[in-house]
Amino acid sequence: MADTEVVEGVVDEALPNTLFRVKLATGDIVLAYLAGKMRLHRIKVLVGDKVSVQLDPYGGRARITRRI
Repeated sequence: MADTEVVEGVVDEALPNTLFRVKLATGDIVLAYLAGKMRLHRIKVLVGDKVSVQLDPYGGRARITRRI
């Protein structure tokens, strides 16, 4: 996990199955899913929330790890 980049963004849109469209601070928009610990502890993420995101090194999806 040390090679993943962590950035901040704002949740732009909520999609089914705990998927979210997140607008990053750089202006990019990525598709992100909720991390397992956030699902386990039932942390709610809503549109407009500021979140911390781990980017996939291969350019696929991102993982929401923290709600700020």
